[in-house]
Amino acid sequence: MPEKKYIIALDQGTTSSRAIVFDKQANKVASAQQEFKQYYPKPGWVEHDAEEIFLCQLAVLKEAVIEAHIAESEVAAVGITNQRETVVIWDRETGKPVYHAIVWQCRRTAELADELIMAGHGDAVRAKTGLLPDAYFSGTKIKWILDNVPGVRSRAEKGELLAGTIDTWLIWRLSDGKCHVTDYTNACRTMLYNIHTLEWDDDLLQLLNIPRALLPEVKDSSCVYTTTDKSICGFEAPIASAIGDQQAALFGQGCFNPGETKSTYGTGCFMLMNTGTKPVASAHKLLTTIALGMNGKVTYALEGSVFIGGALVKWLRDELGLIKNAHECDILAETVPDSNGTIIVPAFTGLGAPYWDSYARGTIVGLTRGVNKSHLCRAALEAIAYQVKDELECMKDDAGFDIPSVKVDGGACVSDVMMQFQSDILNTPVYRPKNVETTVTGAAFLAGLAVGFWRDKNSVLDFWKIDNIFTPEMESSKRDELYAQWKRAIERARNWAEK
Repeated sequence: MPEKKYIIALDQGTTSSRAIVFDKQANKVASAQQEFKQYYPKPGWVEHDAEEIFLCQLAVLKEAVIEAHIAESEVAAVGITNQRETVVIWDRETGKPVYHAIVWQCRRTAELADELIMAGHGDAVRAKTGLLPDAYFSGTKIKWILDNVPGVRSRAEKGELLAGTIDTWLIWRLSDGKCHVTDYTNACRTMLYNIHTLEWDDDLLQLLNIPRALLPEVKDSSCVYTTTDKSICGFEAPIASAIGDQQAALFGQGCFNPGETKSTYGTGCFMLMNTGTKPVASAHKLLTTIALGMNGKVTYALEGSVFIGGALVKWLRDELGLIKNAHECDILAETVPDSNGTIIVPAFTGLGAPYWDSYARGTIVGLTRGVNKSHLCRAALEAIAYQVKDELECMKDDAGFDIPSVKVDGGACVSDVMMQFQSDILNTPVYRPKNVETTVTGAAFLAGLAVGFWRDKNSVLDFWKIDNIFTPEMESSKRDELYAQWKRAIERARNWAEK
């Protein structure tokens, strides 16, 4: 038998699809990335073309394989990590989506989530799922498609349609329809899955009037689900991991023990703390979520979700035209000592934890005549860090102990100026690894472990190396003053959109 030398990890994100080829030492051998179109049909609505996502992901998979000069026989497994909560419904015979994918950022179902709370279902939803009723999660999005796209509900009730998050969609397409499956970390983000019984919850399905037949089978995050179809992918190999992007980063950072915490800076910002084998309820509206399903065991995490993180820098680039790229944002931010009193609240799609305000909107406060684009760039980076502090303060209180350090990852954490401010405002050391792409690395590790490519969890810890440690330098009085200003700015952004 030829030696299995490589793991291919697919990272299907909110704005782009990537494929990375890893060798046995977890080195990146080859990679490819491609952005895809974002659709904004109405204010607060966000959609993707699910077919474009698949074709984009398939294209970068093939491109990475060509770049790495891989023989079919050398691929040990394929792993998948994905943007969570984004949902697709498609025809089980033709594979054609019945509507665009509704993206996790989309707020069209905010009123439906409010109705669930006003009808007294909020506590039950939270007790079963660890989530708050919110437009963020997949369940209300599925209901919207069933209720608003002509003919879809009747077809779903006849068993003609399938639904799933992006991991499910990709596995189904890459295997040519052989497997309709998801993992625990994605299932638990639907608002339909009971994180205690580990089953789709009949009461929640009835509450949202969603046929059970639409939903995939739920399995471990690290296991062989099926194989890629050679006629589609060009090779046949096990698809051996599926995991939501934030949980993938938690694993990729080696946060295997209770209390270990990471913060990912991507399109949004997501902080997760491993809480072990028992779910921890939050008194601060953080989410209780499944961190991993592996070897038949489930571990849990506390999570704080920020909707707009690195996307704020893209807004400066694409909508305002202030910068040409993210690096220029850093360069400009470093030319000024502070934001000159300017605070940006990037509530473009509402506010996540701990506010959960679907009606908040983006706000810039503190503008004076002397504010220039350098100050706005710095304010943008600081806004990301403030939101992470909101999460950390709640997490420390819920967990009942201080968090001695935070591991960071994601594309935006390469910003030294932001990471230093993050450490300053948290008053906590921030550890940045040499490999900041821990999301896709986590998916690769889980796929490799499922097929014996790597021995065990401890063996992959050897691949985690520190790039830089940022330590707090700010005086406590200054820290308190800045954070108080942030809290004042938040209040001016809240409840802005009309209900």
